Amino acid sequence: MCGIVGYAGNVETACGKPLEVCLQGLQRLEYRGYDSAGVALTAPGMDHVEVRKKAGRLANLIEDVERNPMPMATVGIGHTRWATHGRPSVANAHPHTSCDGRIAIVHNGIIENFAELREELEARGHHFKSETDTEVFAHLIEEAYAQSEGGAG
Repeated sequence: MCGIVGYAGNVETACGKPLEVCLQGLQRLEYRGYDSAGVALTAPGMDHVEVRKKAGRLANLIEDVERNPMPMATVGIGHTRWATHGRPSVANAHPHTSCDGRIAIVHNGIIENFAELREELEARGHHFKSETDTEVFAHLIEEAYAQSEGGAG
C-alpha cells in the first residue's frame, strides 16, 4: 500500500505551489506508507526532474525541504511507501528516475516480471539505483520516449 499525489498547473494559482500541494496531499495519505516519502518537481525549461526523498516518515522529507528548498515548478508528484520490493531506504524510496533524469515515476503495486525486465534493461545499458520493481518503469518509459523522438525526426 502506498500514497500517491500529483499536481500540474501554475505556481501562482490559489491552491498554491506544486510542492506544497504534494506535501499536503502526502500528509493526508501518510497512513498508506511510513517507510519513506519523496517528491519530484519539474517545469518547462528544466533539463531534469528535481527529486527529493527520505527514508522513514514524511516529517523527514518535510524537514529536508525546509532546510534545502526545491526549485519552483509547475508539475509535482509525491509518494509515501510501504516496502514490497527492496528494504526501506532512501535509494528505494519513490520517485524513481530514468538514467537521464528527465523522467520520474511513482507506483503502487507489484511488477511480477520486474527481474526479467531489469536484466534486459541492464543488458541494453541502463543503470539502476534501487532494488525496487518500480524503477523498471522509468527505464522502459525512457526507452519508449527515445524511440518516439528518433522516429519523429
